[in-house]
Amino acid sequence: MLDEHALLEQTHHPRPLVLAMDATFWGRKRGVLVARDPEQKENIMWKDIVCEHPLAYRLMKEEIERMGYCIQGVVIDGKRGVRTLFESFGIPVQHCQFHQIQTITTYLTRKPKTDAGRELRSITLSLPHTNEQAFRDDLTAWYARHKEFLSERSVATHTKRGWVYTHERLRSAYRSLVTQLPYLFTYMRYPELHLPNTTNTLDGSFSHLKGSVSLHRGKTPEGRYKIISEILRKKEKNN
Repeated sequence: MLDEHALLEQTHHPRPLVLAMDATFWGRKRGVLVARDPEQKENIMWKDIVCEHPLAYRLMKEEIERMGYCIQGVVIDGKRGVRTLFESFGIPVQHCQFHQIQTITTYLTRKPKTDAGRELRSITLSLPHTNEQAFRDDLTAWYARHKEFLSERSVATHTKRGWVYTHERLRSAYRSLVTQLPYLFTYMRYPELHLPNTTNTLDGSFSHLKGSVSLHRGKTPEGRYKIISEILRKKEKNN
């Protein structure tokens, strides 16, 4: 949840904006949630969190809006509850394409052993260079070619039904792409918003944060938050 005492002290210039929102962690229940304006390269707000729960995003959204900002779109890493939250307010949601590629790599590895896996990874890597219809067509054609392969089963005595899908990780990778597809190209449907297709704008800040926090492990939560705030403020000035 949000650390209520950790309010951001900075000068704000309320305006319509798009937000890239993501969290990073450096230990058990130690993390920070950041909302950043990728166009102005300004970190609007950050909060200490103990878990990446949709409520943390909701509270941050509400506080940003109370300050006068108008959130026109968000880029997130794809957590379903967070996506549903912003959708419920009619805010366009872009799922980070980089995170989607990471998800598929987790399922398939960087060097899949099957033809179907290699093809699906290749399709996934095309995300930054294609459009929604072309990607959908490629995914549909892939499924048609490998439908029988995906349906193969293996005996499994540890399950009640006595079998499992032989290529379960491949099936999971395909399901992930199908589920996230409506949100992978939001940035193309709303060109006037200038939505980025990734949350990469936050990567530099997160890398710096983790390195600095590791050097100050003995700090109290208040001391750690002060270090984090200084880093995020400097990123605003330097970018």
